[in-house]
Amino acid sequence: MYTLEPNKDYRDLRLSQTPELMGAELQADTAKHYDDCYHDYLLAWCNMDNLALHYGYWDEPKPYQQHQALLNKNRILYESAGIQASDKVLDAGCGIGGSSIWLAKQHGNTVTGITISSKQAMYAQQHARRHGVADRVSFQVADFCATPYADACFDVVWALESSCHALNKADFLREAYRVLRPGGRLVVCDGFLLQRQFSEEQWQAVVTCLNGWAVPNLCSRIEFTELLTNQQFQGIQCLDITAQTLPSADYMYKVAKRLQPVQKISQWLGLRSKAQTANYLVGLAQHRLFTDKLTEYCIFTAQK
Repeated sequence: MYTLEPNKDYRDLRLSQTPELMGAELQADTAKHYDDCYHDYLLAWCNMDNLALHYGYWDEPKPYQQHQALLNKNRILYESAGIQASDKVLDAGCGIGGSSIWLAKQHGNTVTGITISSKQAMYAQQHARRHGVADRVSFQVADFCATPYADACFDVVWALESSCHALNKADFLREAYRVLRPGGRLVVCDGFLLQRQFSEEQWQAVVTCLNGWAVPNLCSRIEFTELLTNQQFQGIQCLDITAQTLPSADYMYKVAKRLQPVQKISQWLGLRSKAQTANYLVGLAQHRLFTDKLTEYCIFTAQK
């Protein structure tokens, strides 16, 4: 049996380095992943409208188009956190600006998006101008575990499939609590472990996903709730949306299978970077995490 422990970096099983080196390497690895895979995501997953680097939300019997399901994820987070148009939002781990732009465009929110990739910040700003919301959205390069912002300056901290990138999730939650005003809300949407011990085949699927998405580790729903409580968050709620996420996992698997010949030929010709190949392999492996019930997918909301 293999055990996935919290607060350790399991990308490529690099466990012998000091926490400082691991943290610096983790950020560089994460930035490179998203920089290398920018066009892959736009080609195979999202589009220039939704700009979504996350799973979709499918809440009706008749399947949505992929584009609408990705936009629906923003809607369900907005509603779950009770966000108002007047709220100032920190999009912690903003990617290429999809959620930030949606918040500004659909509801008029003022949003600050942060990412550790300078290229992502540049792309996001370009997309914001193209969508006509550059006056309400700004993007900066910053670590969401140690931001440059003053205490109590945001009404909402939004983390859509980004908190998983924190080596120690408590570091992210501590910083989120600091920058939130009293009464401010946190909304986190991510995958969470249902177990910590795995068979060899399950372990390979888990590590493939962690490595391919530059994620150091995952925690469980119970562990995350305890971390929120330890940081003095109140009104903690968890909404299990695994069922509404499964169609996205199926869609990703089918896309990966369809692109398998292209991936093999491109890789053989040396046209795919290590990050691109690892990202492709996740498309296959992530499906097992859901079908074997190794992970669940949840929305957490909490208040300062």
